[in-house]
Amino acid sequence: MRDDTTIRQIETTLPPPSPPSGSYVHAVTTGNLVFLAGKGPGVARGKVGSEVSKEEAYQQAREVGLSLLAAMKHELGDLHRVKRVVKVVGFVNATPDFQDHPFVINGCSDLFVEVFGDAGKHARTSVGVASLPFGISVEIEAIVEVE
Repeated sequence: MRDDTTIRQIETTLPPPSPPSGSYVHAVTTGNLVFLAGKGPGVARGKVGSEVSKEEAYQQAREVGLSLLAAMKHELGDLHRVKRVVKVVGFVNATPDFQDHPFVINGCSDLFVEVFGDAGKHARTSVGVASLPFGISVEIEAIVEVE
């Protein structure tokens, strides 16, 4: 069940998204779907499995979830318009032997469930990659359905 108090509380803490660093926008709405551009964890850098622990990466993925919520709010004006989180795709900048990519992306997934309840549960992909822009540890994009 959705907790409107949680949504209101989180909305008051979300900063506006920073300007895009290229020729793209934070979100595109088509019909009742919002496609959110990939976001990273601010200044967090490094490979998960060597410079970054999986627990640190989990927290960084949670930070990315907050950035995605900020982009949603910016696009929609109100997070109450989110009917459901449909899909999350997470990329982990990891060492070749790292295998806990799902644990890392749970940082974002868990946040969405905390905020939206069952409507925050989503289909998901989590993969490891050799590198990410600017050396960030995690990048996550999402698709949400709106009312």
